[in-house]
Amino acid sequence: MAEEVKVFRTWSSPFALRVIWALKLKGVEFDTIYEDLSNKSPLLLQYNPIHKKVPVLVHNGKVICESLVILEYIDETWKQNPLLPEDPHQQANARFWAKFGDDKVLQSIAWGVVPMEGKELEEGVLATLESLKYLEEEIRGKKFFGGETIGLADIALGWLAYYLDIFEEILGLKLIDQEKFPSLAAWKQEFANAPIIHENWPDRDKLVNKFVAMREAKLGKETPK
Repeated sequence: MAEEVKVFRTWSSPFALRVIWALKLKGVEFDTIYEDLSNKSPLLLQYNPIHKKVPVLVHNGKVICESLVILEYIDETWKQNPLLPEDPHQQANARFWAKFGDDKVLQSIAWGVVPMEGKELEEGVLATLESLKYLEEEIRGKKFFGGETIGLADIALGWLAYYLDIFEEILGLKLIDQEKFPSLAAWKQEFANAPIIHENWPDRDKLVNKFVAMREAKLGKETPK
C-alpha cells in the first residue's frame, strides 16, 4: 500500500524547507500543499490549530507540526540516510546546535537585525556575531555539522546558506565573512551547493522583494499592503 505523505508549506518559509530537504535526502515521495498565510486553508487550521502555521507533515493521516519535531519524526520513520548519528552524545550535540540556531542565531537576525536601523541595528549585529562565533568553533575542521554528511543541525541551520546573503544585501552589511568566519563561510558554500539543497531554494528575487517590503513595513516606511 502506497504511503501518503503531504507537506503543508509556503513558498518562502525556511522552516518548511527543512522538511522538504529531509524528505528528499531520504528519497521519500510526497505531495506539497502551498499555503497563503494571509488566507489560511481550513485544512491547515484543522491540522495545526494551536500555532496555525507551516510546516505541517501528514503521514498516513497522522499529523506532525513544528519543523524540528518533524525532522526527528522523519528520521525515526525512514531509516535510510540518517540525519542523527547513533551515538547518544552526538545526537544530543546535534539537537543542541539545531535549537541554538533557532533560539539564538535566527532570533537575533530576524528580530535584532533585519527590522532595525541605527544604534539598534548595531546592537543586533553585535549579538549576532557573538552567536556566530560559537557556530564557527563548532564547524571548524568539519565538512558539515553532521560530519561528512548533512545531518539534523545542518538542515536546521541551512537557511543561513541562502537567506543570510539576502538579508546582508538588503542591509548593506556582511555578517559571515571569509576573514572572521572562514569555517562557517566554507560550510555555507558546501551546504548551499549540495544538489538536493541547491535544487530547492526559493526564487531569490522574490525573497529580496518580500523581505524588503517586510523591513519597510516594520520601520514604518510605507503602509503594509
